[in-house]
Amino acid sequence: MFGGGGGGLNPRKMEQMMEQMGIDVDDIDAEEVIIRTGEHDLVFSDPEVTKMDARGQETYQIIGSPEEVEAGSAGGDTGTTEDDSSGIPDDDVELVATRAGVSEDEARDALKANDGDLAAAVEDLE
Repeated sequence: MFGGGGGGLNPRKMEQMMEQMGIDVDDIDAEEVIIRTGEHDLVFSDPEVTKMDARGQETYQIIGSPEEVEAGSAGGDTGTTEDDSSGIPDDDVELVATRAGVSEDEARDALKANDGDLAAAVEDLE
């Protein structure tokens, strides 16, 4: 692509050229990447992910071998759980309860009343 022969450009020179063109490149410490399609999910476990920002246009490069699974079955652990009856994440309930100084039940009710809007729920409770 750039240069000719002798093994190409060294990484430092390539980085300098990209910087001059206004392109920022960052490695992302990703544990998992999921791509959802209509037919299936592609799950990349422990991929190498690079984000390239070229004058505001972000591009992500994923290097790894995906596992193809049934559509919608890839979830991963996001660290939040949901109360099945309300669809409100428990983490949101805890946050509103702590901020407003109310019980989790009151916080959940306020979140339901405000369609999950955290700020509006806290405002209603204060």
